[in-house]
Amino acid sequence: MVVQWLKPDAWVLEPEKSTLAPTSRWSNKDMDPVPVHLRTWNTWNYVAYWISDAANVPAWELASSMLAVGLNWRQALAAIAVGHTIIALVMVLNGTIGARLHIGFPVLNRSSFGFWFSYFSVISRVILALFWFGIQTYTGSECVDQMIQAIWPSAIRIPNRLSSSAGITTRGMMCYFIFWLIQFPIMLISPQRIRYFFVFKALIVPAAWLSILIWAMVKVPPSVSLANQHATVSGSALAWAWLSSMNSALGNYATLAVNIPDFTRYAKNERAQYIQAILIPTLFTLTGFVGIAVTSVGQVLYGETLWDPTTLIAHWDRAPKFFAALSYLIATLGTNISANSLSAANDMMVLFPKYINIRRGQVLCAILGGWALAPWEILSSAPGFLNFMSGYTIFLGPFAGIMVTDYWLVHKCKVDVPAMYDHNGRYKYWHGVNWRVVVALLFSVFPSFPGLISSINSTIDVGDAIHVFDIAWLYGFFTAGFLHWLLSTLFPARETFMDNAILEVSEFEKETDFASVNSKREV
Repeated sequence: MVVQWLKPDAWVLEPEKSTLAPTSRWSNKDMDPVPVHLRTWNTWNYVAYWISDAANVPAWELASSMLAVGLNWRQALAAIAVGHTIIALVMVLNGTIGARLHIGFPVLNRSSFGFWFSYFSVISRVILALFWFGIQTYTGSECVDQMIQAIWPSAIRIPNRLSSSAGITTRGMMCYFIFWLIQFPIMLISPQRIRYFFVFKALIVPAAWLSILIWAMVKVPPSVSLANQHATVSGSALAWAWLSSMNSALGNYATLAVNIPDFTRYAKNERAQYIQAILIPTLFTLTGFVGIAVTSVGQVLYGETLWDPTTLIAHWDRAPKFFAALSYLIATLGTNISANSLSAANDMMVLFPKYINIRRGQVLCAILGGWALAPWEILSSAPGFLNFMSGYTIFLGPFAGIMVTDYWLVHKCKVDVPAMYDHNGRYKYWHGVNWRVVVALLFSVFPSFPGLISSINSTIDVGDAIHVFDIAWLYGFFTAGFLHWLLSTLFPARETFMDNAILEVSEFEKETDFASVNSKREV
């Protein structure tokens, strides 16, 4: 029995007759366009989704950590508002594509990158999603740690059996494992049904965080905690610190700006997701204010910048500590599934559609992302956190720019969905690679590399080149988008243009394709 499970054939998914791909090797049920009866997300589902997603610990930490690099609260809040307004517009543009075509990012990207080169963007995003999954799981473990300490204060005396070089204690590893176990079964809920969990989170977490904000305002009035706070940098240093902070705000959801079609593909209609344009900047700015206000109170009460909220609540009494930690746990759980594990699952499914569907991809994400990384190293300091956030935007900005430009400007919304499932279809370009995208990526990504290197190792002086990295997402988005449009205009891939969009295979083509596939099987 065990030997049978070790054979690859034992894991082959049952092929669906409705697939648009030539054979089941290139698609499966979860990869195909979402059928009408599964398009269940309405406007209120997206409202609940974003209310729940905005209430997440990294958004709190991002706002608070801006104080640690020299900004005052008004400057930090402005950076968050501007950054999320920009990302919201991109989110709606790319989200509309998913809502119209009902396909996910990995399949959609083939129309712009080329069938084979699209795997570069997919693999890049798999790595990022797994990385973020590990970070969020560690954040959740800190919540578990505070909850355990609130119930059993003696837990703080659990002896550490791990070496100092491990970067985590025995108690920390125990809490990490507990949160991972809590999270795992919820990851197995289907995308259609997970929206109910987002509704639950949208009701519980914002109410809890509002209570924390009220506590902070009562404990230390804003006239004390906020009014006397000043920036510690000035001049050009202040300008670049603000731009870098805004870039980090963009990076906070730069991944989802690329893969938002993975969620909007389930929309009842494209109008259902338009609400994102208003919700995202509003909700994340409010979350940022809560983080800034509570962190500022922490500075007054405890004499240090406690940008990690789980560190802040460690100073509280047992009951409030427990319920605050519980709200952070629920917040982290929902965000980790929506922004990371589902994204990773969709990407891994495209890499191996014959063997991996969304549920199996989630399981792989839990194992690989949950245990192969060391997220506590990334979260060890505020500047390090900002550097990480900014660092991966050098790829995601160009990806988003190319997606927006290709659909709206180059092909003017006229794409061939069935061809995206065919490696020999019209999106083959040159051997599966759209060279226009390659050129656009070279000129939009590499100029940011000196700044990225310098941010990792401050002893390396790269001069003014570091400032390109400070605006990496904006530079990458507009540079890649413009170059892709320019090259596609000067050297058009005529085989990819058509008079009207093709959303499904005609009945005649279906019969022809199935007859061809069956004849090959008989041979």
